Amino acid sequence: MTFPTERTAVLTGAASARGIGRATADRLARDGWSIAILDIDGAAAEEAAADIAQRHGVQTVGVAADVSDQASVDAAITAVEASAVPPIVALVNLAGISSPTEFMQETKEAWDRVFAVNMTGTFLVTQRALHGMIERKLGRVVSISSISAQRGGGTYSKVAYSASKAGIIGFTRALAREMGEHNITVNAVSPGPVDTDIMGGTLTDERKQDMSKDILMGRVGTVDDIAALICFLVGPDAGYITAATYDINGGLQIS
Repeated sequence: MTFPTERTAVLTGAASARGIGRATADRLARDGWSIAILDIDGAAAEEAAADIAQRHGVQTVGVAADVSDQASVDAAITAVEASAVPPIVALVNLAGISSPTEFMQETKEAWDRVFAVNMTGTFLVTQRALHGMIERKLGRVVSISSISAQRGGGTYSKVAYSASKAGIIGFTRALAREMGEHNITVNAVSPGPVDTDIMGGTLTDERKQDMSKDILMGRVGTVDDIAALICFLVGPDAGYITAATYDINGGLQIS
């Protein structure tokens, strides 16, 4: 199947100017993708979409969405499908929240919220977006896991976050089994420490230096490092890659 020249990538949680999602949206737009940004902050999603459209000359749409709420997700994807952007070919599940709380101080309410956004949100958005991909027999799904899922934390977040991100890996592998017959690939990206707000705010030089001690490349990651990998996985050259988890951590975790 010829990869369409007119196609849309949906990115959740991609409104933040410092986030992996925004960097990925910029790269995809540069490559000619139309962009749909879903974010809990609807105004920020609209602003990010307008900025990308202005700088890259592509069609964009920004929509408010609480990924943990099924009605909100359905309304958001319906709005994207009803807009002027081309059909959805790629979904990048980036929406997530951290949890630096130690296990014995963790509450059920906070635990449930982490899983509602990080795990259930990925399920809800993916299931809704897949309807069109299955119908068109083409799709790319990339979800963000974390090195914390493999190392048991050790960077910033602790048990709740690590467990939810481990769930993303199992979700990816099982879903890939079901989606192969529909010409849809499903992969996960597992970043190491990256200087984004999910690390508790902007990393100071001292924190970066401390985090870099065991990283073979001698530095923490950048949003562009991660975005470059995601863009490849949703692109035309990645049609034979599925059920994979890509470690991108500068050598901090060697699998």
